[in-house]
Amino acid sequence: MDDQLPMLLGRDLDAAFERLVREHQARVFSIALRLTGNASDAEEVAQDVFMRAYRALGEYPPERIRELRLRPWLATIAVNLSRNRFRRHRPATTDLDDIARSRAGDLAAGDRDTPHHEVARRESTAHWQRLISALPDRYRVPLVLRYVDDLTFTEMSEVLGQPLGTLKAQVYRGLRLLRAAHDSTERKELSA
Repeated sequence: MDDQLPMLLGRDLDAAFERLVREHQARVFSIALRLTGNASDAEEVAQDVFMRAYRALGEYPPERIRELRLRPWLATIAVNLSRNRFRRHRPATTDLDDIARSRAGDLAAGDRDTPHHEVARRESTAHWQRLISALPDRYRVPLVLRYVDDLTFTEMSEVLGQPLGTLKAQVYRGLRLLRAAHDSTERKELSA
């Protein structure tokens, strides 16, 4: 991704928009997936993000487009649409006992390329996704933006419209809640 894209979009939206989608679709989908907890919902959110972005860019004057910081701008749209979709289609909360039963054990380094490793990796990913989706919105969204989308706290402040100190506290508390849920799962797994 380069800083020339806003200039290109301001010059010729139709010619440059495909590049915008190519460069940002994985990020937008990743944000939506982590916030909705469902791949199908995330695909729809990602499509909606780019449809709304295209409509908005079509209404903006070229000067405004050239000044856009695309990552935080698209992240803002993705967060808002994901939140709305998550509220409408909130997944049933999963009991931590169910999560513990579904997780595979740690693998030896030599097993990394085996089908068993692939299953364990997917189950571990699903485990963390369930734990993240169970967090309250005020912690889930900042964690996703910080650790999935790799936004800086300044960019997160722009996306969420919250002060830096608030976001740092939410990330800290979110990580503590996530760790506590994970540790609880581990303890239950060991005692089973």
